Amino acid sequence: MNKLKKANMLIPVFAIVMLWLKTYFVYKTSFNIKIENIMQEFILFINPLSFILFVIGVSLFFKRDSLRNGYIITVSIILSIILYSNVVFYRFFTDFLTLPVLFQTSNFGDLKESAITEINWYDFIYFLDLVLLIALMKLYKNAEKLNPIKKLNRRAYFLIAAAMLFLNLGLAETERPQLLTRTFDREMLIKNLGTYNYHLYDVFLQSKSSAQRALADSSELAAIENYIETNYVEPNSEMFGVAKGRNVILVSLESIQSFVINNDVYGQEITPFLNDFIKDSYYFDNFYHQTAQGKTSDSEFIVENSMYGLSRGAVFFTHSGNTLNAMANQLRDMGYYTSAMHANNKSFWNRDIMYEAIGYDYYYSAADYEITPENSKEPWGMKDKYFFEQSVEKMKMMRQPFYTKMITLTNHHPFHLDEEDKLIPEYDSNSGTFNRYFTTVRYMDEALKEFIQELEDQGIYENSIIVLYGDHYGISENHNEAMQQYLGKEVTPFVNADLQKVPFIIHIPGVTDEGNGSVISTVSGQIDVKPTLLNLIGIDTRGDIQFGGDVFSEEHPNTVIFRDGSFITQEYVFTNNTCFSAISGEPIEPSLCEPFQEKATKELEYSDKIIYGDLLRFYEKRDQKLSIQ
Repeated sequence: MNKLKKANMLIPVFAIVMLWLKTYFVYKTSFNIKIENIMQEFILFINPLSFILFVIGVSLFFKRDSLRNGYIITVSIILSIILYSNVVFYRFFTDFLTLPVLFQTSNFGDLKESAITEINWYDFIYFLDLVLLIALMKLYKNAEKLNPIKKLNRRAYFLIAAAMLFLNLGLAETERPQLLTRTFDREMLIKNLGTYNYHLYDVFLQSKSSAQRALADSSELAAIENYIETNYVEPNSEMFGVAKGRNVILVSLESIQSFVINNDVYGQEITPFLNDFIKDSYYFDNFYHQTAQGKTSDSEFIVENSMYGLSRGAVFFTHSGNTLNAMANQLRDMGYYTSAMHANNKSFWNRDIMYEAIGYDYYYSAADYEITPENSKEPWGMKDKYFFEQSVEKMKMMRQPFYTKMITLTNHHPFHLDEEDKLIPEYDSNSGTFNRYFTTVRYMDEALKEFIQELEDQGIYENSIIVLYGDHYGISENHNEAMQQYLGKEVTPFVNADLQKVPFIIHIPGVTDEGNGSVISTVSGQIDVKPTLLNLIGIDTRGDIQFGGDVFSEEHPNTVIFRDGSFITQEYVFTNNTCFSAISGEPIEPSLCEPFQEKATKELEYSDKIIYGDLLRFYEKRDQKLSIQ
């Protein structure tokens, strides 16, 4: 009987304590969560407890040992899988899972290799508590019927669980006022609410976003239009229309970061072609990617629409049915033949659906290319050299002027490359991912060299404008130790913000070539691409719903806003909830960043409203009505 009494609470308590401590262990070892004071550490320590108490507490209502134990082990397994999934996801993306990401199941097959590289042999430790829990259950398996927990005791238990929840929320609100309005800052939510409560809140947010479209109406556009008109950037009069009537070839460079430009590995240039190409181009050396969980698809959305991606999931999945006023749509209306070229699975990132909304006349996917084992690399598809070669053949058949967007593949995590394609040695650090990165960047650079030559040989080059941009980072913060070794300095939050720079190159034959290029240091980002290119082609973007501005314009605000609410200006860098001087890199008075914080919050909110409410459907209808009148 004593053994039975012990089993009544020992097993639930053991499960609670082990899940609690394991979660806190993961916080401290697997996530890079910034702690500024003792109170934040205390909140981090207690935040898993309330949720665990509630879900394990349900077992107190079971009257049979087998049912109670089955429930506890099932819950423990589910929570362990959720926790471990966040660990693996964080290792590459430096971010936490969201419900929309879990719905992106069509991507899982293609992402398999990247995921496998983030799984380590010692990860069994994340499930060690389950082994101990099962062993404890077997030890107390004698009793098939449990002594029922008195109703009074159950009430007391759940009162304690509720008290822990309110204590957690109260301390969190004190430490971070208006916490639940910062849904774009997942680290802040995890730090204050806990992993499990955060995922519950994420479910609520997903339900809320689904309802927003149904409840939206055209009146919500008025404030947004006023804001955009007030902040409109007049184009540079000398650059406006300089590429009028030309083909537009836009190349998305997979995972390239600007730190490789004009840099080397053991004396060998990483990007010898790009180093020369930028001398004959407009090169923007303060240009940043602005992607979040959608990665390449986010960059596509931002570049095409001059709106921000979502803080959770990818617009390409969650809102592929939205009405858009994308760059491809506008160029098509101006008589351009529009297309996308990407030698990968047609449905990857839901492109086959989203590309219709963006306005491409045709999507050249894997089915349109001759892919063989010799010219491809699993799982990503064609190697860049062969992709460019076959794509130029397709361009020869296109009606001109044409606009085509090309997406490269070879420089993709985990950066594996066949030996015969390696043109420089790997770097030597403790990170294989970091070491291999330089070899795949070098391969992509060589592929670009051959691509430009092929455009010249086929007579496409002279009447085109060629635009290259980096889609997102390739090396995450999880490889900071290797990055520090390479850079020769500590990767502080300030340095990490700087590492989010990606190349942005505009090459206009006859205008920028023969050494007539220039380096432009305007602080800018992917959101500025659409208005910049449309102005170069001679299309006035005044009146468009867009948050970017022409990077050639003297009126450009020299500000770039990121999806998590951080930002960079000429004077300030706001990241990790700290205001830094953009000149010295040292923390400065937080109030100096506050005006820009307000701007960042407002733009992100406005962009979210447009996407969640599908507000451009009203904008389009109003334009149609005006045109009829």
